[in-house]
Amino acid sequence: MLFVALDKMSTVLFSLLFTDKWSPGKSGGQTFILPNIYIYMPHLTQHQDSLVPNVVLGRGRRGVSLVLGVPTVKRNKQNYLLSTLGSLLYGLTASQQQDLLIIVFMAETDWDFVNSTAETISRNFPAEVRSGLLEVVTPSQYYYPDFSKLRKTFGDSKERVKWRTKQNLDFSFLMLYARDKGTYYVQLEDDLVAKADYYESMKNYANQQASKQWLFVEFSQLGFIGKMFRSRDLPMIAEFFFMFHADKPIDWLLDHILWVKVCNPEKDKQQKSALKQVFKPSLFQHVGLHSSLSGKLQKLKDKDFGKQTLHRPHSNPQAELNTSMKHYQQHSLQRLYDGLDFFWALTPVCGDYIVISFPKPMHLKGYLFRSGNIETVSDKFSNTTVEVLPGNVSNCVVHVCSCVDSVGGFITIGAFENGIAEGVFDEGLQPISALRLVVQSDSDVWALLSEV
Repeated sequence: MLFVALDKMSTVLFSLLFTDKWSPGKSGGQTFILPNIYIYMPHLTQHQDSLVPNVVLGRGRRGVSLVLGVPTVKRNKQNYLLSTLGSLLYGLTASQQQDLLIIVFMAETDWDFVNSTAETISRNFPAEVRSGLLEVVTPSQYYYPDFSKLRKTFGDSKERVKWRTKQNLDFSFLMLYARDKGTYYVQLEDDLVAKADYYESMKNYANQQASKQWLFVEFSQLGFIGKMFRSRDLPMIAEFFFMFHADKPIDWLLDHILWVKVCNPEKDKQQKSALKQVFKPSLFQHVGLHSSLSGKLQKLKDKDFGKQTLHRPHSNPQAELNTSMKHYQQHSLQRLYDGLDFFWALTPVCGDYIVISFPKPMHLKGYLFRSGNIETVSDKFSNTTVEVLPGNVSNCVVHVCSCVDSVGGFITIGAFENGIAEGVFDEGLQPISALRLVVQSDSDVWALLSEV
C-alpha cells in the first residue's frame, strides 16, 4: 500500500505565498488586498485544499544543492519516464545522491494512474525512494480550472491551448513546491537523456557564477529543458506564469521576464545575455518522439549535446576472459575489458556466466561491475551473483567474510543491485585466481556491461 500524505510545510508555504487576508494597513476604512493567485485563478477559492500538494512518495528531503523537477502526464503512446529517471540516476556517487532531490510531478488527478506509476517507480528505484532521493507529488484535484472556457490565441486549436495552459500551471505548481528544498532548481521534462556528468557540471558552473546576477542558466537549448533557477527566485517566476498562464507558451513567458528586467530588450543584448547564462555543450537531450499533446511529433534535437560516453575504460590486470553469453555485433567482453567498448549480450538465461581468470593468483582491492549505460538504461544485470576463486583454497577463511560456497571452488561474495555490483575483497580470500558473474534467473531484456 502506497503512503499518501500531505506535505505540511509546503502547504504552509503555499498559504503564505498566496493568502489574500493580509493587508498592510487601512485608509479611509478601505482595506488594500495584495495581488495573489486567487485573482489569476479565482476557482481556487472554492476549495480550501486546492493548493495542497499530495506527496505520494517522499521523505521530506531538504537542504540539497540541486532540485530537479520532472513533470509527467499520462501519454497515449510511448512513456519515457523510467528511462529519463534511469538516465538522471546513472553513475551518481553516494555523495551526489545525498545532495540531490528529484521530484516527479504527476500532473494528473486520476488516482489509479498515479498509484500505478508510483508503484512502478518504487519497484524500479527502491533504494532511491527509500533514501528520499526520489519524490512523487501530485496536485489537488481542485487545482486545475475549467479548460473549456479558455479563449483561443495564435490560431491554435482548443486542444493545443488547453495543453500549453496546463503545462504553464504544472510547471508553476512544481516550482512552488520545490522552492524551499534546495539552493538551485532545474526544470526538466520526462523524455530526455542526461550527460553522465550533468550533476557535477551544473553544480560547478552554478558555484562559479554565484556572484553574478543571472536569472537562469540554460543547460539545453530546447524549450524549457535544463533551465536552472535560484530557488529564491521561483516565487516571482511562478507568479509571472500564473498571471499569463492562459496567454502564451511557458518558454515565451520566460523570455518575457527577461524583457521586463532589461531596460531596452532590442538594444541591451549584453544585459539580456547576462541574465540568461548559456552553458555548452548541452547536458540534456530530448529523446521523446511523441509529445504529450496528442498527434504532435517532437523531432527537435539539441545540436550542442554531442556524443554520449557509453562506457568507462579502466586499466585492469591482465586476464583471460570467458563467457557463455553471445554478444551483439562488435560489443564483445574482450573489448569492454580492454577499455574500447561496452559489452552487450543477448538476453541472459539462468546459468549464464562471465569468468575473469588471472595468469597467477594476485591481491586485489575491490571490484566494480556497472550494467546499462546512459542510452540503454534498462539493459541491466539483475539477480546475478559475484563469485571469487581464492588462489589458495586451504587458506581461505570463509566464515571471516560471511561468504557462501558456490560451485567449482568459487565463493559468492556479492550480487548486482539496481544494475551495479561493487565491493572489496576480504583478506581471507587473497590472493585471487578468478572472478565469476553468474546469472541466477532468466532475464526479460538484454544485458549490457559498461564498466569493469
